[in-house]
Amino acid sequence: MAIDPGTTTRPAPEVIPAPGTSRAWRARLRRAVVVTDLALLVAVTAAVAAVGVLTREWIAVDAVLGSTVAVGVALAFLAALRAWDPQVLGQGTEEFNRLARAFVRATLVLAFVGFAVKAEWLRPWVVGVLPAAGLAVLVGRWLVRRVLHAARRDGRAMARVLVVGTPEAAADLVARTERVPWHGWRVVAACTPGADGHAATAVVGDLDDVPRRVAELGIDVVAVAPAPGWSPRRLHRLAWDLEGTGVDLVVDPGLMEVGGPRLHVAPVDGLPMLRLTEPRFSGTARAAKVVVDTLGAAALLLVLAPALAVIAALVKRDGGPVFYRQERVGIHGRTFRMVKFRSMVVDADRHVPQQRNEGAGPLFKMRRDPRVTPVGAVLRRLSLDELPQLFNVLGGSMSLVGPRPPLAREVAQYADDARRKLLVRPGMTGLWQVSGRSDLSWEESVRLDLRYVENWSPALDATILWKTVGAVLGSRGAY
Repeated sequence: MAIDPGTTTRPAPEVIPAPGTSRAWRARLRRAVVVTDLALLVAVTAAVAAVGVLTREWIAVDAVLGSTVAVGVALAFLAALRAWDPQVLGQGTEEFNRLARAFVRATLVLAFVGFAVKAEWLRPWVVGVLPAAGLAVLVGRWLVRRVLHAARRDGRAMARVLVVGTPEAAADLVARTERVPWHGWRVVAACTPGADGHAATAVVGDLDDVPRRVAELGIDVVAVAPAPGWSPRRLHRLAWDLEGTGVDLVVDPGLMEVGGPRLHVAPVDGLPMLRLTEPRFSGTARAAKVVVDTLGAAALLLVLAPALAVIAALVKRDGGPVFYRQERVGIHGRTFRMVKFRSMVVDADRHVPQQRNEGAGPLFKMRRDPRVTPVGAVLRRLSLDELPQLFNVLGGSMSLVGPRPPLAREVAQYADDARRKLLVRPGMTGLWQVSGRSDLSWEESVRLDLRYVENWSPALDATILWKTVGAVLGSRGAY
């Protein structure tokens, strides 16, 4: 669904009808998660207890008591840290962060109890069993999320969203929800100032009609964007009107692509103010990133050495050098030589095809570039040509995760906002890699890189590395 605020000839479509029990999937999702967590906890602890009894490591009483205590402590912390909150299930990294914190604290408490009461039989549960159970629960949550995301790609388990704001604001939200259907939002209608009907989504009223339309349309989420005539007092009144309905009220603060740890609430005489902190590109977290990059690159080079040797031999058979080196722009505008396995014929840069460029913006890309060798086509499809960039990571010119490393001619065309990408080291993978790569528009590629720069965190790096595996195996946008 798309909104064109400037179109006057196209009639707005009908409102997507409510499916009857539009919030029923939330209750089913929560039940599925709770049952999965409990089943895995019991299965892991019971299996370990049974093995301990059969091997005569424990007596039956200690095994039963240990498993009961471990499950009880874990469940207590899962509940205390709201690991089953419907607001985080299937959304972002917060769900997994709460799980990890719950099991870390449960393990520490169990260790303290064992030390305090001198219960030596608890030691195996602290050292191995509870961490193993936590890992099993994490995997279970990930599998549940995969099922949920598959359902959302088919248009099921979606929250019905009413947008309050200008047609332009509604258009932006529609575009974003369509890009990420796994987030679970579907914009079904909008309330705009003056009930402006120049939109491709259904405009069902003006700003005063929101509470009534929420009830009529079975809305799950009201998304409020800045709009003429929309005052804090009206927002406060809307919040009161929605109390007790189970409808979520979300407000766009107007801070594009900024969120997470940089946003803080700083009330002034009861008035909540959003405090925006500067992005941090130094300190302990950045030092840890450098250590992870160095150790990770060294470990991957060691593990992948046989595969790298085979690829090098295959590339050499085509004639010409094994590696292709190209000058790229790195952190703070410093240039470096990026190394890749050669995937094109020798002197490919001197024989740029005259066919239409299929790349985005200043990028030159072709789906079937005649300069690509047969071996190079396979390497590109599986992203194996990029493995030598691990040497760049080891040398400090690149990172495992970061913005796409640009060419100098691309940087020359950057606007001021795009130049912020140069505040961090470029990466072998990034949000652009897991979101479509060459299939992205130039604007979308820049937007994703800036989102990474503005919101970097170790958790974001871990999420991108995890998603990179699926992106590479699926060969999405690789050519």
